[in-house]
Amino acid sequence: MRIRQHVNPLATFYEAFRGERPALPAGRPVEVEIGCADAQFLFERAAVDPGRTYVGLEIRDELVAVVNKRARTTGAPVVAVFCQAQKHLGQIFAPGVVDRVYINFPDPWFKRRHADRRMVDDALVVGIAAVARAGAEVLVQSDVWEVALDAMEAFERRDEWFVNLAGPWSFWRHGNPYGVRSWREQHAEETGLPIWRIRYRRA
Repeated sequence: MRIRQHVNPLATFYEAFRGERPALPAGRPVEVEIGCADAQFLFERAAVDPGRTYVGLEIRDELVAVVNKRARTTGAPVVAVFCQAQKHLGQIFAPGVVDRVYINFPDPWFKRRHADRRMVDDALVVGIAAVARAGAEVLVQSDVWEVALDAMEAFERRDEWFVNLAGPWSFWRHGNPYGVRSWREQHAEETGLPIWRIRYRRA
């Protein structure tokens, strides 16, 4: 299967929600990875803690199919949803149901004219705030300084909703606290690239 490396999230095709809302079994905490790609991170989380439900949000429908096929084959409590997360979080989740959100190495969109395509912006932060329960955690990781700084700014502007666990305008310096790594995180660590992390708690 040919899988696109990039899609334009601002394209009008993504205005409408075209995915399927996931079933969330009662009593199981919900973890969400925004921009999950092949969901390797979520499958590893599910192996470590199978008592939770893991939802990957992905804008490339080909990868959604790959993830859901793997979940059916392995029986892992993982499901992928085709969506544009900046627009559709409220259509996927009821308010206050998400316990943890991961944003792992979002596409940097290096060109200046494409900066508005970056994932972490005010719209996404507002969406996360709506679906996250009080006390929910958010982890953002990037090996691109500008992307990490933009993400921090988006969350810091909403300090009435999110508390920076490292202190205001500070990066998390204690490594990845969740025990599993995405492919990109593994590559960055193995090649010596710096990883910028920010970690928040829903107020």
